[in-house]
Amino acid sequence: MNRTTLSLIAGTAALAAVTGFAALNPPDAVGADTAKAAAQQPVERTSLVCPAPSTSDIADTSYTSFTPVTQGTGSSGTAELRSAAQESADGTGSAKSDSKDTKADGKDAKTDAKKAAKSVLTPKEPGTPAVGDTSGGDAPGLLGTAEGKFAPGWTVQETTQVAVGSGRGVLGVSCTPPDTEFWFPGVSTLADRTDYLHMTNPDDSAAVVDIGLYGKDGALASTVADGITVQPHSSEPILLSTLTSEKQDGLTVHVTVRSGRIGATVQALDDKLGGDWLAAAADPADSLVLPGIPKDATDVTLVVFTPGEADADLKVRLASPSGLITPAGHETLHVKSRMTTTLDLADVTRGEAGSLVLTPTGQSVPVVAALRVVRGKGSGQETAFIPATSPVGTRATAADNSAKGTTLSLTAPQGTAQVKVTASAGSGGGTPQSKTYTIKSGTTQDVELPVPSGLKGTYALTVEAVSGGPVYAARMLAVTKDDVSGFTVQTLPDDRGTVAVPEADQDLSVLQQ
Repeated sequence: MNRTTLSLIAGTAALAAVTGFAALNPPDAVGADTAKAAAQQPVERTSLVCPAPSTSDIADTSYTSFTPVTQGTGSSGTAELRSAAQESADGTGSAKSDSKDTKADGKDAKTDAKKAAKSVLTPKEPGTPAVGDTSGGDAPGLLGTAEGKFAPGWTVQETTQVAVGSGRGVLGVSCTPPDTEFWFPGVSTLADRTDYLHMTNPDDSAAVVDIGLYGKDGALASTVADGITVQPHSSEPILLSTLTSEKQDGLTVHVTVRSGRIGATVQALDDKLGGDWLAAAADPADSLVLPGIPKDATDVTLVVFTPGEADADLKVRLASPSGLITPAGHETLHVKSRMTTTLDLADVTRGEAGSLVLTPTGQSVPVVAALRVVRGKGSGQETAFIPATSPVGTRATAADNSAKGTTLSLTAPQGTAQVKVTASAGSGGGTPQSKTYTIKSGTTQDVELPVPSGLKGTYALTVEAVSGGPVYAARMLAVTKDDVSGFTVQTLPDDRGTVAVPEADQDLSVLQQ
């Protein structure tokens, strides 16, 4: 192999270790000796972005940062969350769009920048959560960076409680790494829904973003002629109903970044059913898993979109505690090309833990999907969203858990698996505790959680694969405040805390494929 190829691969490996956004994985055809030589090394730098939490004056928001202890890291490192407005390139925190009418109201960027004079939080040590909080409706989006010992598996949870008004309840979201493409099945432009697409640019140059909306009949006509610009180190909320004159429920939003990169999340606020964040769904695939449907869900709606040129025919199954079952009357689902299809599954879990599993009936056609889940009845109804997600992989974490109100749901759709769950020390004290669980093939289990002994404050749950097939996980957080009950669900994909770095003396010519 020539030196140029070796230098290119070594450079890619180094970039992966620094950023946490790249991994050098051998192709399937590479032999076992080659795969063994590619060691897993901790990433050295991780970036996350958090959306502006709420426009409600009575909103209370907490941020919880956690990094699991990872072998192979050094003794130094830092992690910090700061206001996107404060770090704006022009010093004002402003973010300009090509269409002023699409922005959220009531945001004075200079006020945001002045208010956020200090970091929201600065973690002190891996293995122990760090917390920060804010209140009111003018809190900005956040930019986060972790380096050294804080980088591998760094997780930040943003949780907001709103007692009354549109979108009341608990709104939770895991802050996300920046990317260049996002899918959001399940948004709405109806009058009783207020859905904002929050975009945050962590970089030094502007990002240009294109937004497409797809309904039951295909692409919706857009009122925005060209892309939307998100200024450097800024956050931009876009009211989706201003992007089209058509009023539909069960839409899919496709966000693509022409230049730069952003973090993106949808805040869906319902006048009657509360609200929550809709995180981006997993990339299009022919088989998808949507884990952690609450056992007491009163209404579940599946939203599926096919981005390709072929129609998709899917088998719909529920992974229950006893195994895979087919919801009565919903054995299959036909999804037309570039159209969004919804399926009303009602109270599909019927008092038991459950996860939805979608697989092709024949031809493999990639799709994206998400669930809208309602709990409660009458005026006490609340909403959350569960996007299709990737497996736990090596390790995944959910921060901001309490002694009561936390449910961890694990599903193994393709084979029996064993996982280890660790409850960290509390943010105010306590001793970590771990348990190991066996999840039978095709089942979902709401597991009895370990709780830190002497717990004070909140704690993190870290799930690690031990053996067997892939495991998918979701955490539900239920909170009651001022007699208002709310809940939120976050999926737990792999935290990408390590990357495969080939050894320097390995013959890497096989990687030129």
